[in-house]
Amino acid sequence: MSQQRPRASRPSLPSASNGTLGAVVAVVALLLGFLILRDVQADGGSATITTNPPTETLPGGEPVDPNVPTTTVFSINGFKIQVANASGLAGSAGEMTLNLQKAGYVVQPAANVAAGTAKRSKTGVFYLAGCEANAQNVVDVLGGGADLAAMPSPIPTETGSIGEACVLILLGTDLANKPLQGIVGGGEGQAATTTVAPTTTAPSE
Repeated sequence: MSQQRPRASRPSLPSASNGTLGAVVAVVALLLGFLILRDVQADGGSATITTNPPTETLPGGEPVDPNVPTTTVFSINGFKIQVANASGLAGSAGEMTLNLQKAGYVVQPAANVAAGTAKRSKTGVFYLAGCEANAQNVVDVLGGGADLAAMPSPIPTETGSIGEACVLILLGTDLANKPLQGIVGGGEGQAATTTVAPTTTAPSE
């Protein structure tokens, strides 16, 4: 009987060592890091983020255009006025009080200025803190020519007080016994409207 020859074993292919594979990965990571760093430096190292301003919506779901002026309601009977006679003309403060009431304003009974107060040739409108807009509205209804200032201390009325009012009119000879020169609102307590222009913000340099 013939004897079988032992089969020759195939030579195995050399496998990549773990060290070689790790070196390849490190080289690739280094190249990627270099490319990313170069792009960032080319852009000046800054990023630009664009955000849109918030959009307001009306109750009906319609968006509000921020560039369109808005109209706010100003109630002319939401505050009280005190008229004090500083003109020296009897009955003039009472007449202005009546005219303002007919226009829809809430006006307390007419008063006189404190003793020793100088007679005014020009009407003045004075306000307590928080009533600046109300006082400006009163100046407008008087024709726009009255002086406007914060309330003096002490208050120059015969009682030293204006009660529940926040606006004081010291009536001068310029407007005494004269009709109101500029009505704002519809009268009889109706509200006046004020148009507010949109605000624009200049881009920062």
